[in-house]
Amino acid sequence: MKNYSQEELKKIYKARRQKLFAYMKEHGITAAVFEDCEERRDVAVRYFTGHPSDALWICSSDGKNALVPWDENLAKERAVDVKIIPYNKYGRENTRTVHEVLKTFKLKDKLKLELDPSSPYPLFLEYLNEMEEWDILCRHNSVHDFVVSMRACKDEYEIECTKEAARIGDLIIDKIEQGIDDNSIKTETDVALLIERELRVHGCERTGFDTLAAGPSRSFAIHAFPGYTSAPWPGKGLSILDFGVVFEGYTSDTTVTVVKDATEEQKKLVELVKKAAEEALPFYKPGEQIKIAALAADGVFERAKRKMPHTLGHGIGLEIHEFPRVSPKQTPEVMFEPGMIVTLEPGLYDTSLGGVRLENDVLITETGNEVITHSRIIYR
Repeated sequence: MKNYSQEELKKIYKARRQKLFAYMKEHGITAAVFEDCEERRDVAVRYFTGHPSDALWICSSDGKNALVPWDENLAKERAVDVKIIPYNKYGRENTRTVHEVLKTFKLKDKLKLELDPSSPYPLFLEYLNEMEEWDILCRHNSVHDFVVSMRACKDEYEIECTKEAARIGDLIIDKIEQGIDDNSIKTETDVALLIERELRVHGCERTGFDTLAAGPSRSFAIHAFPGYTSAPWPGKGLSILDFGVVFEGYTSDTTVTVVKDATEEQKKLVELVKKAAEEALPFYKPGEQIKIAALAADGVFERAKRKMPHTLGHGIGLEIHEFPRVSPKQTPEVMFEPGMIVTLEPGLYDTSLGGVRLENDVLITETGNEVITHSRIIYR
């Protein structure tokens, strides 16, 4: 991955913030608060500041902003071009902190503060009591919703980070295949722990979600529960492995299926899933209605009198599930746009035959798409 200088990163984060500030000014929002805490995780804090977790980020439409981190030392190390205010400066009380920080901004416009629409009602009341001179907003179609849509199209740095996560995920898949061949991987736990070890060897932060390793006895579930056990993996039949790795906050998301001594009926499931992926991929292109790709995959299954019980894909980034969803129910105006990174993951699940899913991550480019992961069906 390219080594970004501090100055380059400052430009990237500044561009993100300016886009937000312009939206706020256009819609008459004086200030907004973004909160990343145990009760309410909002990756927008990291998106706008670079700080990885546990902080308030407070901003105003005229470009003033401040980060209030729980770990000041970490913030000084990781945050990019932002004023840092110690969390204990205002008694560790979030509403008071927001109020006091906004006073230092010396804002003169009509005072409107927007909270995340997921904020609980008691917290909303706390803001009303603390900030009587402010109009407190907590609603849908908010600044926070705008940020969700804004994050759907990745900038250069985000694409580079996701590609690095994808590259490392590919290396892990190769190692898993070797482990199947040399018999060092025998159980679901073996493969899950290999992923945990290898991602850290290669500089990743964590898995993007709890790894799902399901041998033939459990692969009928879309998301096996629990995520992995001591059951054989892979075994005779269909075994699924769904995992992602996180590099600098950005996750990959891939699923491989291992086909071992499969029956003819099981092989038919596999071929249907492969065909659905092949027929849907050409519709992953800029300006195409997202629902068309989903309908293409569904059509493959319908002709075989099968039905996929989940959507064809979803956006990935700082979160494992981001906008947009690749679904036949998606509204016609939602289209693929350059910079989106979206999964393509057709799957079929049968309680008697087991399950098969093939998932890769697709970058929408100016002219088409680039499949940035290399997940596959592994035959043994």
